[in-house]
Amino acid sequence: MTSTGDFEALVQRYRPELLAHCYRMLGSVHDAEELVQETCLRAWRARDRYDPSRASLRTWLYRIATNACLTALDGLGRRPMPSGLVTESEPLGPLVHGGEATWLQPLPDSLLGLGAPATAVIDRGSLRLAFVAALQLLSPRERAVLILRDVLDYPAAEAADILETSVAAVNSSLQRARARIRAAGVLQEQVAEPSDAEQRSWVDRYMAAFVRADIQGLLQVVTEDVLMEMPPMVNWFTGRENYASFMGWVFAKAGKAWRLLPVRANGQVGFAAYRRGDAGVFELHTLQVFTVTAGGISRVSVFQDADVFAAFGLAQKVDG
Repeated sequence: MTSTGDFEALVQRYRPELLAHCYRMLGSVHDAEELVQETCLRAWRARDRYDPSRASLRTWLYRIATNACLTALDGLGRRPMPSGLVTESEPLGPLVHGGEATWLQPLPDSLLGLGAPATAVIDRGSLRLAFVAALQLLSPRERAVLILRDVLDYPAAEAADILETSVAAVNSSLQRARARIRAAGVLQEQVAEPSDAEQRSWVDRYMAAFVRADIQGLLQVVTEDVLMEMPPMVNWFTGRENYASFMGWVFAKAGKAWRLLPVRANGQVGFAAYRRGDAGVFELHTLQVFTVTAGGISRVSVFQDADVFAAFGLAQKVDG
């Protein structure tokens, strides 16, 4: 085996993609970071038993990470988004808190260093919120099989070796997982999407209309079937008309004075929204992440959670 320093450097090279992998499995930024740390620790302790003739270091690390995630998921519930949990709501109905529901969290691009050469192997499409939310519909083992086979492109035999199961079991799980993901309607979303510049342009137009509280301007950049959801509230709805009704309510209740800070999450464009409080200071209100298609913004995922804000390092207040 290589020296201690070389081994640590080799493992660290894979850290971003291992974080992406654990996030897809767990749907939690904090839990994913903890499992990557555990993976590195397990690899360090077992480094003398690693046999490069049996598997590449990358595959060996994925074996450790995947099984650590499966252990962590044992007995835990899923991390859905509201649209995967309850039926569609009326846009002006009462907001209903999800109570003890544990929601899917967005992943800051900064934690992965997306765009750097070392992260080119990370499939950005598989990090999109809609896809990760759909993964939550699967059992942990189905989730692992789908990620290993369809995201990481491991052959069935290698996936079976990583999961310590048979090729037949992998193929059966993959068939079920693909059917469920297909039923969730997210596979086609990964086929083609606008360039980063085009996505940024759509969201810049959305931001400009938002700070003006211009509902008609917002309607010009969302698709006809736009979906909006906002954990920890279970409310969600689709369609421009419902979206317009809800945004009218938002501006009437929260005011029309806003400051927006661009963010990136899950390889997607978004912003942190600050509303002006009674003291004239702009206070953190929500973090919003957008799915952008060639025809405009098709999904608005709005988060209002202290853990999410902390993961993005967002200040609680900004000056006007």
